[in-house]
Amino acid sequence: MADATTEAALPPLDSINAFGPEVLSDPYPYYARLRAEAPVYRDPHTGIVYVSTYDHIIEVNSQPKVFSNKFGAQLRSGSVHDIDPEEAQIMAQGVQIVDTMLTADPPEQTRYRKLAMKAFTMKRVEGMEPYIRQVCNDLIDGFARRGECEFKSAFAAHVPMIVIADALGVPRADMDTFRTWSDAFIDQLGGVATKERRRECARLIVDFQRYMIDKIEEKRARPTDDVISALVHADLAEEGDHRKMEYNELLSILQQLLVAGNETTAHTITAGLLYLIANPDEMAKLRADPTLTPNLVEESLRMLTPTNNMWRVVKHDHHIGDFPVKQNELVLLRYGSANRDAAKFADADAFDVARPNAKDHLAFGAGVHHCLGAYLARKEMQIAFPIVLERLKNLRFARGAQSYSFQPNILMRGLKELHIAFDPA
Repeated sequence: MADATTEAALPPLDSINAFGPEVLSDPYPYYARLRAEAPVYRDPHTGIVYVSTYDHIIEVNSQPKVFSNKFGAQLRSGSVHDIDPEEAQIMAQGVQIVDTMLTADPPEQTRYRKLAMKAFTMKRVEGMEPYIRQVCNDLIDGFARRGECEFKSAFAAHVPMIVIADALGVPRADMDTFRTWSDAFIDQLGGVATKERRRECARLIVDFQRYMIDKIEEKRARPTDDVISALVHADLAEEGDHRKMEYNELLSILQQLLVAGNETTAHTITAGLLYLIANPDEMAKLRADPTLTPNLVEESLRMLTPTNNMWRVVKHDHHIGDFPVKQNELVLLRYGSANRDAAKFADADAFDVARPNAKDHLAFGAGVHHCLGAYLARKEMQIAFPIVLERLKNLRFARGAQSYSFQPNILMRGLKELHIAFDPA
């Protein structure tokens, strides 16, 4: 009887603001209802079609000729709304970038992706292990004696930012500025920033472009062994026309590498430690068997899903399962929901470092747009977690506090901060 009363008390799906602060803060109850009641659902308020189950998202990602990634307008506006005119005026002072990887379809996407992937080959990433280990230890040296820290800003956000900045070939002295720029890109695409913040982000993005143009010209004149130099001197073969990439192409790729190369990894390292502290049995299981570390990484990615949602555009009338979709409709792939789908993951809301199919998650996407930096991200986390657990003993929430919150964002999901305590060393 109680269950029936609870069921009756639930508001109908069409009365829920899917982009409201309550849902963005904790989307999982809403995701569960979508999977149960409307696995493919057209939001009556926005017209956006939500896809929430694992199998349906795989279905969409397997058909890039039907479901296009040319959603650059949605990323630039952060949602389905038009860009604010004042924000547009600020952006007009910079370079109007073109669609390259994330917001392009094959064959254009394939050409750009092949060039960018040269910077993240398996051989190159494997050779970075001693260096990444040193970065992790140096960061912990900075706070280990204090016995507590805000983990995201002290460690998790720095590891991938240092690695991607070094890979790009920019000075570590500019790291704080890069963090500011990365935050601006995230807020711009998040869909919930105020007009004032979006205008500020636009100014910061123009600053990023000017900085990178200077670096591009430096590398053009004096090539070095880094990603910017490799991209500047890369030969883009386009229908037999061999040429070098222009600013609008280079800046598009570089901003994607900056954001994807640090934000998702930083969020997952932070959330992974949160899950371990909140689940001491899983922490003990991992300490007893360190070979579970790669699976810990996959389970943390599944549980958090840092890229929680992603856009697609319907190129012509089609169906997702039995649900009809129309040409030019916007589709939102709810990866965070798919990774909690009980049809794919048993006891899906539980954190299990030994989960046998954790690696089947969709945190890196699927199909032709699978994250090109996935191998590097996994390597960074597989190195970082054991060092954190080895060096920070008796890990716990600072002052016993377990309160935390997530940044409101339509596409990305990550903790604002995580205060931890440990035995000083």
